[in-house]
Amino acid sequence: MNAFSFSAAFITFFSVVGPPKVLLAFAGLAQVHPVRQLRTIALISSGAAVLVGLVIGSTAPWLLNVFHISTPALQLAGGVIFFIYAVGLVLGLHLGSDTAQEDAPDLVSGVRELLMPYVVSPLAMTAVLIEAAARDSYSWRSTVVGAYVSVIALDLVCVLLLARILRRTHHATIELLGRLLGLLLAAVGVDLVLDGLADLGVPGVYLRH
Repeated sequence: MNAFSFSAAFITFFSVVGPPKVLLAFAGLAQVHPVRQLRTIALISSGAAVLVGLVIGSTAPWLLNVFHISTPALQLAGGVIFFIYAVGLVLGLHLGSDTAQEDAPDLVSGVRELLMPYVVSPLAMTAVLIEAAARDSYSWRSTVVGAYVSVIALDLVCVLLLARILRRTHHATIELLGRLLGLLLAAVGVDLVLDGLADLGVPGVYLRH
Protein backbone atom coordinates (compact mmCIF):
# COMPACT_ATOMS: atom_id res chain seq x y z
CA MET A 1 0.00 0.00 0.00
CA ASN A 2 1.54 3.29 -1.11
CA ALA A 3 1.82 5.64 1.89
CA PHE A 4 1.36 8.78 -0.19
CA SER A 5 -1.73 7.42 -1.93
CA PHE A 6 -3.18 6.31 1.40
CA SER A 7 -2.58 9.70 3.00
CA ALA A 8 -4.14 11.51 0.04
CA ALA A 9 -7.22 9.28 0.17
CA PHE A 10 -7.41 9.66 3.96
CA ILE A 11 -7.38 13.46 3.68
CA THR A 12 -10.11 13.29 1.04
CA PHE A 13 -12.41 11.21 3.23
CA PHE A 14 -11.54 13.20 6.36
CA SER A 15 -12.75 16.33 4.59
CA VAL A 16 -16.07 14.81 3.49
CA VAL A 17 -17.02 12.55 6.41
CA GLY A 18 -14.53 13.35 9.19
CA PRO A 19 -15.23 14.31 12.82
CA PRO A 20 -15.91 18.03 12.09
CA LYS A 21 -19.01 17.02 10.10
CA VAL A 22 -20.01 13.84 11.92
CA LEU A 23 -19.82 15.11 15.51
CA LEU A 24 -22.53 17.68 14.84
CA ALA A 25 -24.95 14.95 13.74
CA PHE A 26 -24.20 12.97 16.89
CA ALA A 27 -24.56 16.12 19.00
CA GLY A 28 -28.15 16.42 17.81
CA LEU A 29 -28.85 12.82 18.80
CA ALA A 30 -27.18 13.36 22.18
CA GLN A 31 -29.97 15.77 23.12
CA VAL A 32 -32.55 12.97 23.14
CA HIS A 33 -30.53 9.80 23.71
CA PRO A 34 -28.71 8.84 26.93
CA VAL A 35 -24.92 8.53 26.73
CA ARG A 36 -24.87 4.72 26.76
CA GLN A 37 -27.46 4.53 23.98
CA LEU A 38 -25.61 7.18 21.97
CA ARG A 39 -22.45 5.10 22.12
CA THR A 40 -24.34 2.03 20.99
CA ILE A 41 -25.81 4.02 18.10
CA ALA A 42 -22.29 5.16 17.21
CA LEU A 43 -21.03 1.58 17.14
CA ILE A 44 -23.94 0.32 15.00
CA SER A 45 -23.92 3.22 12.55
CA SER A 46 -20.12 3.11 12.20
CA GLY A 47 -20.27 -0.62 11.52
CA ALA A 48 -22.93 -0.02 8.88
CA ALA A 49 -20.87 2.79 7.33
CA VAL A 50 -17.82 0.51 7.15
CA LEU A 51 -19.88 -2.26 5.52
CA VAL A 52 -21.31 0.12 2.94
CA GLY A 53 -17.85 1.55 2.22
CA LEU A 54 -16.34 -1.92 1.79
CA VAL A 55 -19.03 -2.99 -0.67
CA ILE A 56 -19.04 0.26 -2.65
CA GLY A 57 -15.25 0.59 -2.74
CA SER A 58 -14.61 -3.03 -3.71
CA THR A 59 -17.17 -3.06 -6.52
CA ALA A 60 -16.89 0.56 -7.73
CA PRO A 61 -15.75 -0.13 -11.33
CA TRP A 62 -18.35 -2.89 -11.72
CA LEU A 63 -21.16 -0.71 -10.32
CA LEU A 64 -20.33 2.21 -12.60
CA ASN A 65 -20.15 -0.12 -15.59
CA VAL A 66 -23.38 -2.02 -14.84
CA PHE A 67 -25.40 1.16 -14.36
CA HIS A 68 -23.56 2.97 -17.18
CA ILE A 69 -22.65 5.83 -14.86
CA SER A 70 -19.88 8.25 -15.83
CA THR A 71 -17.75 10.06 -13.27
CA PRO A 72 -19.18 13.49 -14.21
CA ALA A 73 -22.74 12.15 -13.81
CA LEU A 74 -21.83 10.76 -10.40
CA GLN A 75 -20.37 14.11 -9.37
CA LEU A 76 -23.50 15.92 -10.51
CA ALA A 77 -25.85 13.54 -8.72
CA GLY A 78 -23.82 13.51 -5.50
CA GLY A 79 -23.44 17.28 -5.56
CA VAL A 80 -27.16 17.94 -6.10
CA ILE A 81 -28.24 15.53 -3.35
CA PHE A 82 -25.69 16.92 -0.94
CA PHE A 83 -26.68 20.50 -1.79
CA ILE A 84 -30.34 19.74 -1.03
CA TYR A 85 -29.35 18.16 2.29
CA ALA A 86 -27.14 21.14 3.16
CA VAL A 87 -29.91 23.63 2.36
CA GLY A 88 -32.11 21.65 4.74
CA LEU A 89 -29.51 22.20 7.47
CA VAL A 90 -29.40 25.93 6.78
CA LEU A 91 -33.19 26.20 6.96
CA GLY A 92 -33.43 23.98 10.02
CA LEU A 93 -35.19 21.20 8.11
CA HIS A 94 -33.96 17.72 9.04
CA LEU A 95 -34.49 15.88 5.78
CA GLY A 96 -35.01 12.14 6.00
CA SER A 97 -35.90 12.20 9.69
CA ASP A 98 -39.17 11.96 11.55
CA THR A 99 -40.78 15.32 12.15
CA ALA A 100 -42.17 14.32 15.52
CA GLN A 101 -39.85 13.49 18.41
CA GLU A 102 -40.52 10.16 20.01
CA ASP A 103 -41.18 10.00 23.76
CA ALA A 104 -38.48 7.37 24.18
CA PRO A 105 -36.06 7.40 21.21
CA ASP A 106 -34.61 3.96 20.53
CA LEU A 107 -31.59 2.55 18.70
CA VAL A 108 -33.46 2.20 15.41
CA SER A 109 -34.56 5.83 15.34
CA GLY A 110 -31.04 6.94 16.21
CA VAL A 111 -29.42 4.95 13.43
CA ARG A 112 -32.09 6.13 11.00
CA GLU A 113 -31.21 9.74 11.78
CA LEU A 114 -27.60 9.03 10.74
CA LEU A 115 -28.35 7.36 7.40
CA MET A 116 -27.99 10.45 5.21
CA PRO A 117 -25.21 12.38 6.98
CA TYR A 118 -23.09 9.40 7.98
CA VAL A 119 -23.88 5.83 6.97
CA VAL A 120 -24.62 6.60 3.30
CA SER A 121 -23.40 10.18 3.04
CA PRO A 122 -23.87 11.25 -0.62
CA LEU A 123 -20.56 13.12 -0.62
CA ALA A 124 -18.64 10.26 0.99
CA MET A 125 -20.14 7.61 -1.30
CA THR A 126 -19.41 9.78 -4.34
CA ALA A 127 -15.81 10.14 -3.19
CA VAL A 128 -15.46 6.38 -2.57
CA LEU A 129 -16.83 5.51 -6.01
CA ILE A 130 -14.73 8.09 -7.85
CA GLU A 131 -11.52 7.33 -5.98
CA ALA A 132 -11.93 3.53 -6.16
CA ALA A 133 -12.68 3.63 -9.89
CA ALA A 134 -9.78 5.98 -10.64
CA ARG A 135 -7.35 3.06 -11.08
CA ASP A 136 -8.16 -0.42 -12.31
CA SER A 137 -6.34 -2.39 -9.63
CA TYR A 138 -7.37 -4.26 -6.51
CA SER A 139 -4.47 -2.79 -4.51
CA TRP A 140 -5.68 0.74 -5.20
CA ARG A 141 -9.27 -0.08 -4.28
CA SER A 142 -8.03 -1.64 -1.02
CA THR A 143 -6.06 1.56 -0.35
CA VAL A 144 -9.18 3.68 -0.86
CA VAL A 145 -11.32 1.41 1.32
CA GLY A 146 -8.61 1.34 3.99
CA ALA A 147 -8.48 5.14 4.09
CA TYR A 148 -12.27 5.38 4.30
CA VAL A 149 -12.47 2.81 7.11
CA SER A 150 -9.72 4.65 9.00
CA VAL A 151 -11.72 7.88 8.92
CA ILE A 152 -14.87 6.07 10.12
CA ALA A 153 -12.82 4.55 12.97
CA LEU A 154 -11.59 8.03 13.89
CA ASP A 155 -15.19 9.30 13.87
CA LEU A 156 -16.22 6.48 16.20
CA VAL A 157 -13.38 7.15 18.65
CA CYS A 158 -14.25 10.86 18.77
CA VAL A 159 -17.93 10.14 19.44
CA LEU A 160 -17.16 7.59 22.16
CA LEU A 161 -14.75 9.96 23.90
CA LEU A 162 -16.92 13.08 23.57
CA ALA A 163 -20.36 11.52 24.15
CA ARG A 164 -20.88 13.20 27.53
CA ILE A 165 -19.72 16.58 26.25
CA LEU A 166 -22.04 16.29 23.24
CA ARG A 167 -24.97 15.56 25.54
CA ARG A 168 -24.25 18.67 27.60
CA THR A 169 -23.99 20.94 24.56
CA HIS A 170 -26.88 23.41 24.46
CA HIS A 171 -29.49 22.81 21.77
CA ALA A 172 -29.20 26.41 20.53
CA THR A 173 -25.46 25.96 20.01
CA ILE A 174 -26.06 22.82 17.96
CA GLU A 175 -28.65 24.61 15.81
CA LEU A 176 -26.28 27.52 15.23
CA LEU A 177 -23.37 25.27 14.27
CA GLY A 178 -25.66 23.12 12.13
CA ARG A 179 -26.82 26.07 10.05
CA LEU A 180 -23.29 27.39 9.66
CA LEU A 181 -22.06 23.96 8.61
CA GLY A 182 -25.01 23.65 6.22
CA LEU A 183 -23.91 26.84 4.46
CA LEU A 184 -20.39 25.50 4.02
CA LEU A 185 -21.63 22.10 2.87
CA ALA A 186 -23.95 23.72 0.34
CA ALA A 187 -20.88 25.36 -1.19
CA VAL A 188 -19.18 21.95 -1.28
CA GLY A 189 -22.18 20.51 -3.13
CA VAL A 190 -22.09 23.35 -5.67
CA ASP A 191 -18.36 22.82 -6.10
CA LEU A 192 -18.90 19.13 -6.84
CA VAL A 193 -21.57 19.97 -9.42
CA LEU A 194 -19.20 22.43 -11.09
CA ASP A 195 -16.50 19.75 -11.22
CA GLY A 196 -18.96 17.42 -12.93
CA LEU A 197 -19.94 20.09 -15.45
CA ALA A 198 -16.28 20.87 -16.13
CA ASP A 199 -15.54 17.17 -16.76
CA LEU A 200 -18.42 17.15 -19.24
CA GLY A 201 -16.78 20.05 -21.06
CA VAL A 202 -19.53 22.59 -20.42
CA PRO A 203 -18.30 25.97 -21.75
CA GLY A 204 -17.42 28.54 -19.12
CA VAL A 205 -16.83 25.97 -16.36
CA TYR A 206 -13.25 25.20 -15.41
CA LEU A 207 -11.71 22.55 -13.18
CA ARG A 208 -10.25 23.65 -9.86
CA HIS A 209 -6.46 23.57 -9.62
